[in-house]
Amino acid sequence: MKKIAGHHHISMITKKGRQTNQFYQKVLGLRRVKKTVNQDDPSMYHLFYGDLTGSPGTELSFFEMPMAGRTKRGTDAITRIGLLVPSHDSLLYWKKRFELLGVEHGELTEYAGRDALPFEDGEGLRLILLNNDGADVPSYWQPWKDSIVSPEHRILGMGAVEMTVQSRESLANTLTGLFGYELASEQDHTAVYQSVRGQAFGEIVVVEQDGPKEKPGKGSVHHVAIRVKDGVELRQWRQRIQKFGFQVMKITDRYYFESLYFREENGILFELATDGPGFTVDSTIESLGKELDLPPFLEARRAEIEAKLEPIE
Repeated sequence: MKKIAGHHHISMITKKGRQTNQFYQKVLGLRRVKKTVNQDDPSMYHLFYGDLTGSPGTELSFFEMPMAGRTKRGTDAITRIGLLVPSHDSLLYWKKRFELLGVEHGELTEYAGRDALPFEDGEGLRLILLNNDGADVPSYWQPWKDSIVSPEHRILGMGAVEMTVQSRESLANTLTGLFGYELASEQDHTAVYQSVRGQAFGEIVVVEQDGPKEKPGKGSVHHVAIRVKDGVELRQWRQRIQKFGFQVMKITDRYYFESLYFREENGILFELATDGPGFTVDSTIESLGKELDLPPFLEARRAEIEAKLEPIE
């Protein structure tokens, strides 16, 4: 059975693109690899942060929604994002950095079997740094040398993504029966599933929790995207997902990748996204993220679109 190769990106809602832009570049030291717009609603920014080129598995993406209210936390939602750092010493470095910069954070702890440091961005998005402890990461991840963070402690890419749901069984069935994830560990109401055995860069942590559903707002996660190789493979997955019993939204060409979406039984929105062509399709590596990039079908509306966007620098 074909298996998913790990995370592609994860997309969040932000109320203030300027604040988000500051935090992920100047606090976390990530590179803004694409400044573009929501292709379904070009009046809002779509911002991507990651490694040198925004490689699959490193991308944090934000839709700016100025009218977004606060998130009312609950179940049936993606509730935490893991980011991998090289070592335990890196966690100590980040704890001191967060203290210095006034970032909301917890104490050193353990999460999904790894040393960890939980923290939140300025809008309450829950994240957690995970000690990768020298383990392998995908060979195509490329560090951004101009990051303001010390090289030995820079964020490598995405680790475990946490999903809190009312039915762990149904989500587990989707992960293992459809996508080929393997159960790595379980304890009480929490289970860890891996797309690549022994590796954190493809993990999903499933937490079973009753109660009201989350009401999304600023600082909430909209969806998680998982990797497929190319358009041929994406269409094969579309057939498999439909046969598994889910309704699949049409395949969409996002210019930077092709993708499809579906919701599993708890309401978690999954995207499957292709590895290419990637963000360098319309930019040099040196110029990534510096200007507003638009896909060709929106280019004729550039003046109209730019007039509606507030500067975020």
